[in-house]
Amino acid sequence: MNRIVPPIKSQGIKTKLAAWIASVVPPFAGRWIEPFVGTGAVAFNLAPQRALLGDINPHAIGFYQAVAAGKITSEIAETYLRAEGDKLRTRGEAHYYAVRDRFNLRHDPLDFLFLNRACFNGMIRFNRSGAFNVPFCRKPNRFAPSYVTKIVHQIAAAAALLKANAYVFACQPFEQTLAGATADDIVYCDPPYIGRYADYYNGWDEVCEHRLFDLLDGAPCRFILSTWHHNAHRSNGYVRALWGKFPVLTKDHFYHVGARETNRNPMVEALITNFAP
Repeated sequence: MNRIVPPIKSQGIKTKLAAWIASVVPPFAGRWIEPFVGTGAVAFNLAPQRALLGDINPHAIGFYQAVAAGKITSEIAETYLRAEGDKLRTRGEAHYYAVRDRFNLRHDPLDFLFLNRACFNGMIRFNRSGAFNVPFCRKPNRFAPSYVTKIVHQIAAAAALLKANAYVFACQPFEQTLAGATADDIVYCDPPYIGRYADYYNGWDEVCEHRLFDLLDGAPCRFILSTWHHNAHRSNGYVRALWGKFPVLTKDHFYHVGARETNRNPMVEALITNFAP
């Protein structure tokens, strides 16, 4: 599989796990459905012909809707990032916070891209009022020419994929996305990890985990769920207590979760399915 790196980043991004996930997917005649599409890493790497890609975060969805509609092209993004990068280099963190204020007022998808690539540790985090509140990464030279070129190429790859296939991006709760699933579809769920990093947009708690379980347990289609299994310090008790009736696959993985160095540990990932992988 040729790895596609999405232009939007987040903690826990599945780019490096996409091949593993793809190896589990059985043949299917319907749509690829993601209620928590996030950055789009899994869908973009599996590249199904038809997909319903939902998320509660309007800014991630809005960015990809703009790319799909041709409102954001690689050329437009390059011009924007070079101009904003020059201002960042000159004014430093004051410009970052000016763009953050502007984004929280206007919600421009290009400003979202800028903040996503210039914020601390690649986090996507919003406060209870829906305002992006991640601090600056303290790198005024963030948008060096080579970095801008990398982002531009990522946008071009995403645009080509969206043009070649029939993808619908929908800003809606996961319950609404799952309600449209049929027996021919495959559902892939990558919700915020319960007990880990769960403030991606609107939080995730025990009630959400149980609601997702009930919907997937009663779904007419096959599903794949990503979650964490354990690390060196503790285990995800929900894997056994809630999801234990289903097959579980595991794989060692490493990624950054949270802001502290102590949270940056190897993780054993789990894939939970309602079919025999």
